[in-house]
Amino acid sequence: MKTLIRKLIPKNWLLAYHKCWAVLANYRYGFPSNKLIVIGVTGTNGKSTTSNLIANVLEETGAKVGLMTTVNFKIADKEWINATHKTMQGRLALQKMLREMVTAGCKYAVVETSSEGIMQNRNWGINYDVAVFTNLTPEHIEAHGSFENYKKAKGQLFSSLAKFPRKKIDGKEIPKTLVVNLDDQHWQYYFNFSADKKYGYGISFVSKLPDAQAVLAGDINLQVNGTFFRVGTEDFKTKMIGRFNVYNCLAAICVGLQFGLNLNQCKQALAKVSGVPGRMESIAEGQNFSVLVDYAHDPVSFANLFNTIKLFPKNRIIHVFGSAGGVRDHAKRPTLGRISGEEADITILTDEDSYDETTDKILNEIAAGAIEKGKIENQTLFKITDRREAIKYACEIAQPGDLVLITGKGTEQSIKSNGVVTPWDDRLATKEVLRELLTS
Repeated sequence: MKTLIRKLIPKNWLLAYHKCWAVLANYRYGFPSNKLIVIGVTGTNGKSTTSNLIANVLEETGAKVGLMTTVNFKIADKEWINATHKTMQGRLALQKMLREMVTAGCKYAVVETSSEGIMQNRNWGINYDVAVFTNLTPEHIEAHGSFENYKKAKGQLFSSLAKFPRKKIDGKEIPKTLVVNLDDQHWQYYFNFSADKKYGYGISFVSKLPDAQAVLAGDINLQVNGTFFRVGTEDFKTKMIGRFNVYNCLAAICVGLQFGLNLNQCKQALAKVSGVPGRMESIAEGQNFSVLVDYAHDPVSFANLFNTIKLFPKNRIIHVFGSAGGVRDHAKRPTLGRISGEEADITILTDEDSYDETTDKILNEIAAGAIEKGKIENQTLFKITDRREAIKYACEIAQPGDLVLITGKGTEQSIKSNGVVTPWDDRLATKEVLRELLTS
């Protein structure tokens, strides 16, 4: 029904409708962002992990922190999983939660800020103090109309810094600050927005950075039990695995430095983080093979994930995944199939929020890419529509030392298909399946 309404109503009418709700929400809850130091995190990949790391670093200051991400919510000492299936909450819910952060005595609010949320004016009225850019790759192109529109939508987070007056929190004026990944090819676009202070972070960046502070990592050592790297004279260790997590840590370090922490304090904060739910999360119920659940759902995150698991001791890789339907990126489906077809020994395709498309159509489009890479149906390529059955089959055929990789949903708490919303959690479903198999 929503899809039909979107097609019938002119886009500018819909945007005006969204903006009206945003305005009402701000007035209803008293523009709560004016009483918080708000850090917005945008980009294609790594937003949730980066947001969580920033929150952990800021807590090292002794202040209370609020957090809103695709994965989880946090208000001071209370934390819970995001069950809404939304990266950025609707106008009323978003402003209500910001107000609750103020009431709970939070000083900081870290808000994962999506391009779709920006497009729908969900961020209207939020007075951001810091804008963080992680990276940019083609995603949600159909929703935005073009890659350039997608890029510019994220740019609105950065342009908003100059549109709002500086706040005074605890008697101190808060400078408008931007933090940009210098190793991304689009870094200059975001770096050139106006701000009082600018930070850049990276691994391979070698040019001089005028009028800004560069936070660069070296001596990177990727291991199965964690990731090691150096910033300045400090040696960092994180329990999170993979080169991409070095970038996530660097972004958090930049924010920490901006708010008075030194590198050693940032190091202590990051060392405490064991991981983020649904991101490279290990599921262990006593089985003799490994299981990982991850949110990866686009070509770049697939590539990063497979590069990272090359570190793991394993025999075969059995990969379970699908692709979202509706107004999502249809073009990426065969690409996902090609990556899995090349990297995994067995590919199992299944439902992953088909919305108003048929699951079979989506799986056939992914399968075409896997077949290009030599996968053979019913031998090394399987299509099992029911996600629980797909996970069960993967675990049934797993042999000692194999790795079952389940991607696409992470901590999402429902599956939306054929107009029906079904409660779901990949992690819980996998645990149930493993317990059944181990006791049967």
